[in-house]
Amino acid sequence: MRLDPISADPGDVGRATIHRMATPDHLCPFGLKAKALLERRGFEVDDHLLASREETEAFQRRAGVDTTPQVYIGGERIGGYEELRAHFGETVAGDDETSYAPVIAIFAVSFLMALATSFAAYGTVATVRAAEWFVAFAMCLLGVQKLQDVESFSTMFLNYDLLARRWVRYGYVYPFAETLAGVLMIAGALIWLAAPVALFIGTVGAVSVFKAVYVDRRELTCACVGGNSNVPLGFVSLTENLMMIAMALWMSLS
Repeated sequence: MRLDPISADPGDVGRATIHRMATPDHLCPFGLKAKALLERRGFEVDDHLLASREETEAFQRRAGVDTTPQVYIGGERIGGYEELRAHFGETVAGDDETSYAPVIAIFAVSFLMALATSFAAYGTVATVRAAEWFVAFAMCLLGVQKLQDVESFSTMFLNYDLLARRWVRYGYVYPFAETLAGVLMIAGALIWLAAPVALFIGTVGAVSVFKAVYVDRRELTCACVGGNSNVPLGFVSLTENLMMIAMALWMSLS
């Protein structure tokens, strides 16, 4: 990294300098996050606010950079917020990096909601309805993720779903069907409708995922949490569909 004349004293490694945009119309969120991260790490921060677009562009020309914020530690330019995190050894996810975090978050919240609902209704979390609500809540939350952008979901869905490839409109129907089945299962109403819907979409989904991942050995992202996710298609996606199948069969027989 090169030293820069506008940075802090090269010998003062306990201090950091940050140049960040803070105009009447825009307060840079990455600048705020970078400053907070430096303070958490125990640095004394020289905070230089760029109060206008002209000031920002002038700084960028002087520093030879294209973006702000810019952080300097001990006279060495570190870069922006992501570069600062990498400098401190924190994990920085790439744009194309896959992650199970969205699905884990949805299942975890669904589980806690199910326990809370069971406690509110029965005074205990140890009920059969808690297990049923867990699956139903998860179906609804997954459906909401898809319904945010049905067009993007349907496009990603076409990469692996066998029925959607034969009937494209199925990709548009799926989010509504999943959400409807989940809502009805939460209420315990119209199970004669909810169970067959969940059984159908769960079975088609399970077969499609199994073929794509375990037969064709394709590496794809899953549309389960919407069309803009980086969740890898695989065991978690298959589990989601198997849970719907089990829930449908259970509620049909109970």
